[in-house]
Amino acid sequence: MAMEKIGEGAEATIYSLDAFGKGMVVKTRNPKGYRIADLDSRIRRQRTKKEAKLIKRAMDCGINVPRLIAVGQNSIVMERIDGQLLKDIDITAEMASSSGMLLAKLHNAGITHGDFTPANLMISGKKLYLIDLGLSDTVSSSEEKALDVLLMKRQLGKNLYKVFVESYSGLAKSADDVLARLSEIEARGRYQSRALG
Repeated sequence: MAMEKIGEGAEATIYSLDAFGKGMVVKTRNPKGYRIADLDSRIRRQRTKKEAKLIKRAMDCGINVPRLIAVGQNSIVMERIDGQLLKDIDITAEMASSSGMLLAKLHNAGITHGDFTPANLMISGKKLYLIDLGLSDTVSSSEEKALDVLLMKRQLGKNLYKVFVESYSGLAKSADDVLARLSEIEARGRYQSRALG
């Protein structure tokens, strides 16, 4: 039951593991040497618990996320999804549409992702999965939801974004508010760019 390291981020290391005839992924939050040990332990424990709760909430709302298997103090064990990240393939209109619907379902469940990009979307067979809810939160504000949409807009070309946002708008309960806030955020960005220039 040896674990193989398959990824490392700012907060956690990801391992692949085969056990009991199943493929699993173990996400372990690493200690931060620059933080006081007790504080670091508490932060890692809280973030791990929060992420696990949000994965369960997403699952309960019918959102395709890796199934939760076990939760430790600083680690989460999930089913391993064998597929391809959208960032590594040519995204089709169907995938863009599925991404829009997936984000709408997430927002309807009262969850914002925090890093909704092709790097955190995986296609397996005909199913699209959302992975890595490490930055997710239960925030209902249109601003946070709009930032999820904006992150995807920056990654997709004009035509694919149009498909994505049409699917999102057709399903998201607060789509009008979110897209209005998105326009405000982009306008602020343009103003700041001009002011800096």
